[in-house]
Amino acid sequence: MAVYTGPKCRLCRREGVRLFLKGDRCYSVKCGVERRPYPPGQHGQAQRKVEEFGLQLREKQKLKRIYWMNERPFRNYYDEAVRQKGRTGEILLRLLETRLDNVVYRMGYAPNRRTARQLVTHGHFTLNGRKVTVPSIQVRPGDVVDVRESSRTLAPFMNVGRYAGGRRTPEWLDFDAKNLRGRMLALPNRDQIDTDVHEQLIVEFYSR
Repeated sequence: MAVYTGPKCRLCRREGVRLFLKGDRCYSVKCGVERRPYPPGQHGQAQRKVEEFGLQLREKQKLKRIYWMNERPFRNYYDEAVRQKGRTGEILLRLLETRLDNVVYRMGYAPNRRTARQLVTHGHFTLNGRKVTVPSIQVRPGDVVDVRESSRTLAPFMNVGRYAGGRRTPEWLDFDAKNLRGRMLALPNRDQIDTDVHEQLIVEFYSR
C-alpha cells in the first residue's frame, strides 16, 4: 500500500467499512463510508452477488489496507504464521499488531498507521535505547519504545495523548505520555485486538 496515492476514503468504501486511514475524519460525519455507503465507481450501487471466493478476497484486502501493506510482505507474514504453532489467523494478526509502526500507532503518536510508519522511517524512535528506522521490526514483551531526545520538541510529539476518536492504548501496552515512553507488557491475544476482520476467511483464501 505504500505506492497507493489515490483517495483513502475510496479504499474504505470499497471494503464497506471504516479502515481508519485518515485519523479524526474517520470518526466524524465526514467519513466516506457514512456519506456514501456503497463501493466507488460507476456501478458501485448495483446489486451484486458475492461468491465465497469474493468474500475471502475482500477480507484479505481489508486486512492489508488496515495495516497499509503490499501483497508480498503481507503474504510473508501469512507464511510465517503458518510455520508457527497455533491458530494461523490469530498468529497473523499478532504478527501485524507487534510491528513497530503499529505499536507506535497504538500508543497514540500518530492518527493512522501510515503516519506512524513515516515517523519510524524518519528515525524519531528508539527501541531498547537504539535508534530504529525499520517499521516492520517486531516488538517483543519487555521491549521499550522511546522518542529520541532530539525529536521530543517536534510538532508530532507535542500533543501526544490525544487519541483520534477517543481510542485508548490497548492493555497489552504500557504508555507514559508525559515521558514519551512505552513498553510492551505481553503479546496480544485475539480478544485484545480490535481489528474488525474474519481472519479465518484469509486463511481459507491462501489455502486454496
